[in-house]
Amino acid sequence: MKKTTPSNVAPSNTSPSTSILSMRIIKIASCLTCSGKANLTYHFGCTKDNQVHIRIVFNSGGGFFSEEWVPLKATLAALDKASHPVTAIPFINLFIGKSVNTPGFLLAVLKHEGLVKLLEGKVRGYEKLDSEPFMHEVNKLVSSDTDLKPEPVTRIKKSATTVPPKKSKQALPPKSTPM
Repeated sequence: MKKTTPSNVAPSNTSPSTSILSMRIIKIASCLTCSGKANLTYHFGCTKDNQVHIRIVFNSGGGFFSEEWVPLKATLAALDKASHPVTAIPFINLFIGKSVNTPGFLLAVLKHEGLVKLLEGKVRGYEKLDSEPFMHEVNKLVSSDTDLKPEPVTRIKKSATTVPPKKSKQALPPKSTPM
């Protein structure tokens, strides 16, 4: 099997101090947000030195998020250090971007991948699960020749609801008076 060239993918908030990562995309998947109100699409990518990263690439809800690659190692370290119950707060410092939504979206990805589960009776509290099955699957993808090419995503642009302009009193014809 012929190995394809890795795609160069940069975060959407690239600045002169942010380097462009050469990433081989090893998994493209979708899941619901933690609230269940929108769908997310995310990627797992692998660098030339087999370092795995995660990024969110689409949110059907239209809310802002950061597309930057986040190291899986740092994500799992933040998860391991998280207090119980787990929330999105431990993932805030993983992102350079400005969106407060992205840590919660990452938590939704971790839930979908089987690394956390919602605590019974809780709305926002999660518990950590065994990462061994997940890491086994990730390691299989890293050692494979998988190099997925994502399809371009059409962004949903939010716009204000258009309200017809109010009629000006000057533009109205004068009222007729009854005789």
